[in-house]
Amino acid sequence: MVDGSGRGRPRSESARAAVLHAVDDLLVEVGYAALTMKGIAERAGVGRQTVYRWWSNKAEVLYEASAIDARHELSVPAGDDPREGLKAYLDALVAFLSRSHAGAAYRALMGEAQHDADVAALLASRDILGESAAAVVEEARRASGTTLSQEQATALLIGPPFFHILTGRSADAIDTEQLADQFVRALNPPGT
Repeated sequence: MVDGSGRGRPRSESARAAVLHAVDDLLVEVGYAALTMKGIAERAGVGRQTVYRWWSNKAEVLYEASAIDARHELSVPAGDDPREGLKAYLDALVAFLSRSHAGAAYRALMGEAQHDADVAALLASRDILGESAAAVVEEARRASGTTLSQEQATALLIGPPFFHILTGRSADAIDTEQLADQFVRALNPPGT
């Protein structure tokens, strides 16, 4: 039997879910360098060929798992006050990047992308963090009337906690309320 990609049998959703669940947990235990497709398959309780049927390498498995988890972990409810939405998003982002296994996977991929062009291309194919911030950033942009693009505004919001955490500093020192206020002020510079 052939699936839509022309490769092998249709994927078993339970096997796929087991692989995606196993990969970021295993990463936290062994680190990116020691993570292997064989290890992922063993942790998931599936054959290696099952994993290779869907993904070409460990970065692809890790990226998909991280993207799925990020969609859930970085989802914040819409609110009436853009500042509250920004703070809620920043709280979720800090938790994702500093305490979540999916965030650890994303950080590992960011590091690997610095010297692996294939991993860099994988990360460039979809902006997980930008997508997650889109609603709160757009709400703040609309409320302010800023001329900053969505991409520029997103970089202003995500950049400070992202840099702080990726440079090894404690996430406990991040004041998300202050960052939300600074972001709103940046969108509404004096004299505008």
